[in-house]
Amino acid sequence: MGNLSLNDYEDVSIETPYGHLAGRWYGNRRERPILALHGWQDNLGSFDRLIPLLPDYLGILCIDLPGHGHSSPLPAGMLYSADDWVLVIGRVMKEFKWKKVSLMGHSLGGILSYLHVSLAPQTVDMVITLDICMPPFDAPECIAKRAQYMERHLVEEDRSRLMEVQEPPSYTLAQLRNVLSQGTFNSVPVEFAQHLLNRSVRKSQLYPDKYYFYRDGRTKYHTLLPFCAEKGLEMAKRIKDKPYLIIKGSDSPFIDSRSEPVMAVLAKNNPHFEFHEVSGLHHVHLTNAEECAKFIVPFLRRHRPPPPMGKL
Repeated sequence: MGNLSLNDYEDVSIETPYGHLAGRWYGNRRERPILALHGWQDNLGSFDRLIPLLPDYLGILCIDLPGHGHSSPLPAGMLYSADDWVLVIGRVMKEFKWKKVSLMGHSLGGILSYLHVSLAPQTVDMVITLDICMPPFDAPECIAKRAQYMERHLVEEDRSRLMEVQEPPSYTLAQLRNVLSQGTFNSVPVEFAQHLLNRSVRKSQLYPDKYYFYRDGRTKYHTLLPFCAEKGLEMAKRIKDKPYLIIKGSDSPFIDSRSEPVMAVLAKNNPHFEFHEVSGLHHVHLTNAEECAKFIVPFLRRHRPPPPMGKL
């Protein structure tokens, strides 16, 4: 047995009521894979550096969330929310007739994994979340932010209509790599930005060697489920003793003291719970994939073990 290859894949398209989900299935396509969900404003390319470090007896199915990558956007006039995005997991399970799902999610993808396993624990056999534990809490300061989102969402709707008849501003790939890196507060360094650009830009029809961002701007103004400490604890209790691995970026603020009560519940009476810290920022699975893999690979081998010799 060896490791997965980025060159061994099959592109996947899953029909939805509003279009399709785009994905890429790496490696073994005879057995149920790990379902990998990327973070907000990213796409499945964020797993590019992690995938070649994972064992090849398991496939990895990476999905672009609606409005991201090559997946269809939601219909005009709709607002993105966790309620819509979490349905991606069920849609994929239905498409492939899976009774169980193994989840790996970064950031928003980890939030969706947490929501799904807490709401439907009987359908999940293991969870890996990368630099996230749970949805952020509602707080009074969120009110002003939500007010801004209302106005900006309408601006993005107008911009989307304009893009149908007029090409947006275009830039060189070098410029776009810098823009993307700055937009993540350097969590994605310039040298790794191309992994995300591959599925989020289109070539300009007006200017040779220039490209423009092509993604649904409405995703910037999404809503998550109303969330508080009490709800987080009750949801964590429903997960019980599921194998659960959380990896935190050492210099990232996305897992902090507010996550500790939920992690305590996840760890209580659960010999299959693991928490590890790896050097890096929020996109630690991209920038420090090797260290993440040191924890992910043994976890997979324990909870999705390889088949007996000769049966793969």
